[in-house]
Amino acid sequence: MSRPTLAALAAGALFGLGLAMSGMTDPRRVLGFLDLFGDFDPTLAFVLGGAVATTALLFRPVLRRGRPVLAAAFQLSSLRHIDRRLLGGAALFGIGWGIAGYCPGPALAGLGIMSTEALWFVPAMLAGTLLHHLVTRTRGPTP
Repeated sequence: MSRPTLAALAAGALFGLGLAMSGMTDPRRVLGFLDLFGDFDPTLAFVLGGAVATTALLFRPVLRRGRPVLAAAFQLSSLRHIDRRLLGGAALFGIGWGIAGYCPGPALAGLGIMSTEALWFVPAMLAGTLLHHLVTRTRGPTP
């Protein structure tokens, strides 16, 4: 196994461990965060705040390195505008997250602890990914 693959595996495992330790593999935490006028649970705000603070502090210094440790170059998006597809995808992601209480990272980490919600969510997520791939391949890339 290559060093970049091992590094990706280690990073994914660390991310999954962090999600599990913070309770973010439990969709009720997310749904509790979204329930502003009911049984509100602010835990997700602290997890998101930690992620935003880490990114805010380290993004620029990491980019100043010139290149990643295990790759030839950084792979950053060149997109500089907001279009219908981006907004539609974000809305669909948010609606799904609000209904299920899961997004891909916690769902995959939930598989590791055999969460019953993850056992139905992940196949549905993979089916949606396959459907998107088939639709965009049939239509071709959009300008």
